[in-house]
This record gives sequence, structure tokens and C-alpha cells, in this order.
Amino acid sequence: MAEIEPIADKVTSYFYAQLFLRHPDLRALFPAAMDVQRDRLFKALLTAATHADDTAALTAYLDRLGRGHRKYGTLPEHYPAVGEALICALSRHASSSWGPRTEAAWVSAYTTISQIMIDAATADELRAPAWWQAEVVGHEMRTPDVAVVTVRPDQPYPFLAGQYTALETPWWPRVWRHYSFASAPRSDGVLSFHVKAVPAGWVSNALVHRARPGDVIRLGAPTGSMTVDHSTDNGLLCLGGGTGIAPIKALVEDVAQHGRRRSVDVFYGARRTDDLYDIETMLRLQQSHSWLSVRPVVDDSPVGLLSGGLPGAVREHGPWHTYDVYLSGPPGMIRRGVDTLLGIGVSTHRIRHDSIEELVGAAT
Repeated sequence: MAEIEPIADKVTSYFYAQLFLRHPDLRALFPAAMDVQRDRLFKALLTAATHADDTAALTAYLDRLGRGHRKYGTLPEHYPAVGEALICALSRHASSSWGPRTEAAWVSAYTTISQIMIDAATADELRAPAWWQAEVVGHEMRTPDVAVVTVRPDQPYPFLAGQYTALETPWWPRVWRHYSFASAPRSDGVLSFHVKAVPAGWVSNALVHRARPGDVIRLGAPTGSMTVDHSTDNGLLCLGGGTGIAPIKALVEDVAQHGRRRSVDVFYGARRTDDLYDIETMLRLQQSHSWLSVRPVVDDSPVGLLSGGLPGAVREHGPWHTYDVYLSGPPGMIRRGVDTLLGIGVSTHRIRHDSIEELVGAAT
């Protein structure tokens, strides 16, 4: 790993060149442009291999990967081809450390990895489809680059507040990006997402500027562990930055639906006041529930609002060491937020947020 890390781009490119040269039929499973997906698959393989000795963590990680890869059309017979290309790329670019023992170790690790993923996908196939079709039934522009997109799945779609899923649009086939659910499960079965169009963001720009009611998108399976533990009465501290307020809103609705009075403190962060696109919704929730407190935090704050960023605002209030904490927003905000929370005595096991790697992928 130390040998290939400085040349990871070259190794990744060679891996895919070998995969498509030896198995050209597999090219159709990948998007036309390979930027994000290219890095994601190869990094996932390396991450899994380096954690091969931690059975519990490895299995949980690979179960999720195996289930998620169903939406790409991945089949059990594809795994040997990927393993072959992986070993070829590593042996060529890690020549100083490569040898029979190293190769045997990687073959063993990949065999374990692929079998766990295959088993997870096979089991998941008995419970759920590889993807859901969903019709766009609502599209509301909140700012020039933020839209609330509401869809109706073609069949029941079970999920929990605080989770997220992958979306694929008809304009960019096989390009999937992650978005959080913006509400708790509803009786009418519709789902909402908050989407911010970003520069060069294929999926985000399509959802914000092209999608209209009547269009049909695809949904992957729900995933994520940023969910509420309803067996306790612990207070909830929620930090939402930008469109990261979407799952926070879902968590608030979830607490309200369960009918248990527990303190929920929401810090809603943005760079400018205009970026608080969902503040009216959050304030209406606050008016409806005495246990809910909503504090807008703006970097360049006018009079009457908290300023200085979410970490600073959280540090000024509290204490929070008895609260369960949820963070959602840009990766940098989450990293700073976690550092702040740990610094003021919040235990690691109380802090929940989505994978930083998935958040980076969602930015397009």
C-alpha cells in the first residue's frame, strides 16, 4: 500500500484498462465518464483489503457495498474479472514489494471480499429490488441553485429518518449520487430531497435545472445509520449546514411522530442569510413543538442571529455531554464539528454522521 499510494491515479487507470481490455462487456456497467466512480470502486477494494483482519467491520462495510452494487447490474460472475485486474495492477506497480507471498495474501483477501459481497447481494435480492423507479411529483426552487425535489416510488420504499439513498437521473445513466431524505416516512409514500446544484455536478444540475414533474428517476436502497434511538429519552443536538438541514428536518419529524417529549436543539448553519432556504419550515416546526429549539447560524451574521460558524455557536451553548449528536453538511463542517464536540467532552459513541467519503461523492 505504501508503494502504490503515491501513484494511486496511475494504478487505478491501469486497473480499469486491464478490466475493460480483458472483459469489454463490463464497460457497459460503468458511466460514460469514469471520474468519481473510477476512484470509488478502486479505493473500496483497497480499503476492504487493508481491513481484512477486522472481521466485524469488514463484513458490515462489504455487506453495504454488495447490496449497493446491485443497482449497477453487478453479477457474481463479474467478481473474478475484477479480482484478476486488481492483482494485475498491483503486481505491476508494486514490484518492489510484490512476490509469491504478497500475491497469495491479496488473492486470499479478495476472495473473502468478493464472497461477502456476493452473499450480501444474494440475500438482499430476496428482500428488495435492485432499484426503484420514482416519478417526480414536485419541484420547488428555493434559491437559484437549491431545489426541493419530491418523488413517488413505484412500489413501497421502506426507510428511516436520517438515512440517505443514491439517485440516478435519465440524463446521466449509471451515474449515481447520494442524497438524504428530507422528511420522515409519510403515509402517502412520497419522498423529498434537497438538492444543491454545484459546478460540474452532473446529477445535481440535472435534478435542479432539468427535472420536472412527470420525469422518472431511479432510487437505490436506503442506507445510513444516522437514525434516532427511540428507546432512550436523551436530548438530541443536531447540526445542519446548507442542504444538510434535510436529514435534520427528517429527524425532528421522526421525534414528533413518536410522540415522546425529548429536548431537540437544532443549529442551522449557512454562509449568508439567503442560504437559510428552509428556515421558515424549521421555525414552523419550532412553533409546533415546545421541546424543539432552532438556532440559525450565519457566517456573516446580521443583528439577531448567531455568527462565527456552527462549531463556535455550539461551543457557546450547552452543555451537550448527555445529548446524542447528529451532524449533516459539507465534509469540512462535519470534521470541524466533530473536533469541537470532542473538545467539549462529548463522547465519540454519541456522535453520528454520514460517511465523509459518501458526502464527497454526493457533491456532484
